[in-house]
Amino acid sequence: MSLAFLHTADWQLGKPFASVADEAKRHRLQQERIHAIERLAGPISESGAAFVLVAGDLFDSSQATKATVSAACQAIGSLKVPVIAIPGNHDHGGAGSVWDQEFFRRERDALAPNFQILLKPEPVVVASAILFPAPLLRRHEAGDPSAWIRTALDDPALPADLPRIVLAHGTVQGFGTAELDEDELPSTANLIDLSRLPAHSVDYIALGDWHGTKQVGPKAWYSGTPEIDRFPRGEGNRPGYILKVTVARGTLPQVEEWRSAKFEWRELGYRFTEDSGLDLLKGQLDELLGSRSGDHLLQLRLDGSLGIAAAGRLEELLETLDARLLRLKLYHSVTVAPSEEEAAALTRRAGDPLIVSVASQLAVEALGDDEEAAIARLALRELYGALT
Repeated sequence: MSLAFLHTADWQLGKPFASVADEAKRHRLQQERIHAIERLAGPISESGAAFVLVAGDLFDSSQATKATVSAACQAIGSLKVPVIAIPGNHDHGGAGSVWDQEFFRRERDALAPNFQILLKPEPVVVASAILFPAPLLRRHEAGDPSAWIRTALDDPALPADLPRIVLAHGTVQGFGTAELDEDELPSTANLIDLSRLPAHSVDYIALGDWHGTKQVGPKAWYSGTPEIDRFPRGEGNRPGYILKVTVARGTLPQVEEWRSAKFEWRELGYRFTEDSGLDLLKGQLDELLGSRSGDHLLQLRLDGSLGIAAAGRLEELLETLDARLLRLKLYHSVTVAPSEEEAAALTRRAGDPLIVSVASQLAVEALGDDEEAAIARLALRELYGALT
């Protein structure tokens, strides 16, 4: 008999989003991670899922705030089916962690009696399946946290006809902690060796840590984070999904991706070769962001050269984007140099020989790539603005 369930991971509730300067925008990003849990009700109903598996990092920290704990329990409790999780590297289950605190236990009992956190590496029979959890009890495990499962699968006391599901959090074949936040350092800990989990004994391997949705074996998937939390990291990185999984003992799992993200994290690069490029950039931004710019975070890389007036219009555009977007991460290396018309307006001013002399000297100095050239271009811009 087949069994349907949802596989998700890396909710990282309470993530600070410290790189977002505006407090209200940070709050929106944090709250949307809670709403992403509530949105699981739709695919639960559609698929007839018996339960939800969270493959680690439900919280962003093992010391989640009480407000975050309460919000998480309330959202989980609204789902009405069992929600079963293991701790990951961010919310590891060591002594004194969030899972060890009396406040968490009280809120779970009051708001989310359907929630179960698995802190022991031992088989758990639940809803017509056998779970083999590999919880992280510290941030960095030197060994393979799933190693115990290799022998446990052969336990004759376990029901032979129930599908067997591994629940683990860590790096597999170069995936996982290699995908980092802006403030994280690489790590080779929490390595999971899929090749040593007997394929005939396992029906599905639910993984967490890699924030994109990815299949890494015939029966092994990373679900990715349900609400995107970082800019794209290379080809094939597809965050913002949950997985609807159907399993039966001894068969390959059927996996369906369900788009769950609301916010979009986008990238765009543009090189200016002439002032008319500013209108072309605006067109690309309109196409990329549509009417929902307030739901986007944009990493924008600009280079090339613009005239003085066009550079001023670019700054106005960037000011607008910064206000409208949830975040504008800007790499700005556009140089400002007078267009032919602007240079003529400065160096051919009849009756203003001093201005002509200064502007001509600045125009020569502005041709370089050093700091003095940058200062000269800025001076030309200020001079042009004062005279027009």
